[in-house]
Amino acid sequence: MKAYWKTLTFILLVVSQALFSPQVMAENDPIYTGFFSNKALEGYDTVAYFTEGKAVEGKSNFKVKYQGAEWWFINKEHLDMFTDNPEKYAPQYGGYCAWAIGEKNQLAPGDPHQWTIHQGKLYINYDQSVQDTWLPKKDSFIKAADQNWPSILD
Repeated sequence: MKAYWKTLTFILLVVSQALFSPQVMAENDPIYTGFFSNKALEGYDTVAYFTEGKAVEGKSNFKVKYQGAEWWFINKEHLDMFTDNPEKYAPQYGGYCAWAIGEKNQLAPGDPHQWTIHQGKLYINYDQSVQDTWLPKKDSFIKAADQNWPSILD
């Protein structure tokens, strides 16, 4: 009986790691939404980074679908600004961690609280530690990430 439980535990571990790895979660998905959601930026308003200078949670009654993900906004004005020019407001690399794509050529989740606007473009990173590493060398990380994106999704 112990062998059965060990085998079952091993199988569950392998399957869960396969299902929840960033590469599987992102396969053919250009926008990071996590595994259990379809909201870009966890529902934060991508236009607000530019207009408010901070991460602001969007509202479900102001949303639009773009590149397979739901984008939430704080008001109709932001929704309209995004739909008029989504490339201007959508985060680079689909909201995945910019540092991981540039430095490791790997996908990693993006945290909507770890963001930077650089040369008019929004970049998201994994956590504060990664953000602190990324900021002083962002130009070189961006150059490398631009070379890795979007082929990293394949």
